[in-house]
Amino acid sequence: MKLTVTRDELLEKLGNIQNIVEKRNTMPILSHFMLEAKKGGSTITATDIETALREPIEMEVSKEARLCIPARKLFEIVKEVDGDVTIETEDAEWIRVSAGKSSFRLACLPPDEFPSWPQMEQAKELELEPAALAKMIEKTIYAAGESDTRYTLNGILFHLAGGKITLVGTDGHRMAVIESEAPAGAEAKVIVPRKTVSELRKFLETEGKVQIVIGKNNILFKIGAVEFLARLIEGTYPDYMQVIPKGNDKKLKVERAAFMKALRRVSIMSRERSNAVKLELEDGNMTLSSSNPDIGEAKDTVSIDYKGEGVAVGFNARYLLDVLGAMSGENIQFELQDPLSPTLLREEGNDAYRCVAMPMRI
Repeated sequence: MKLTVTRDELLEKLGNIQNIVEKRNTMPILSHFMLEAKKGGSTITATDIETALREPIEMEVSKEARLCIPARKLFEIVKEVDGDVTIETEDAEWIRVSAGKSSFRLACLPPDEFPSWPQMEQAKELELEPAALAKMIEKTIYAAGESDTRYTLNGILFHLAGGKITLVGTDGHRMAVIESEAPAGAEAKVIVPRKTVSELRKFLETEGKVQIVIGKNNILFKIGAVEFLARLIEGTYPDYMQVIPKGNDKKLKVERAAFMKALRRVSIMSRERSNAVKLELEDGNMTLSSSNPDIGEAKDTVSIDYKGEGVAVGFNARYLLDVLGAMSGENIQFELQDPLSPTLLREEGNDAYRCVAMPMRI
């Protein structure tokens, strides 16, 4: 069997799967990808069991074959060679990779050991604009947990109901909620792993629609000829509507860019582990301050639209900067109640996007 593929084509497709193939050696087969070489259209598939990607690859095929090839090692080879790449089978366990005057011999694994692509059971389908889905992901993924012991927080909630789709991310310290229009009829509430959602973003700069198929145990995203599949996280996600504060009576408006700059300046002197910054509100002004007994302190002031009693509240500056960075409006609205109650942040004039940040004791 002999295959020929351009270096750029192979490099691009191998690059797409590098964050998906398993890097630990717990299951050697997961560090490999499946190449299904067919004259009618070839594909490569990679998985870490939690996430799987299948995409087409253009190549000349002399004889159809299935190969299970080391993903990282072939990627490193293709990065360094020049010209078209030729892959030839020597026997069931070895392939020869050639490009120009370079030649490599690579050990493969039996293709029958590669995990099969799951069947979608009890599936529900809908279509979304890729740009709209990408925007929703950008505005929620930063708030999702990473390696949290509460496993359900390590994903993004996809909630379909009443002709709307809502995405939610939270790690227990902050939460981001965004909703958008969706085809009526589909009802579902599933948790998609953060890693899957992060990798999915790379493929959303495209024309056409994203087809989403939600099954009993998996979710499939079809973007053109690319298929992106994930195993859903089992468990109960927090009731996000109960987390969003509704009675916060202290409301202020601040210019987003000015507030971000002041936060960055003041956080330089905060303790590295807590990133604690104190916000003191009074009529027309917000004073930001931080202190670290080992290195010193910082203070800054920004103008705000606020009238009411003075209040002081502490936050993790990094959490606030993540929220502000995900927003695009010129002005941000804060809604507070007391120094330890959840604070609601939103873009002025945009009720579809809401963020909640938990204050710190200061």
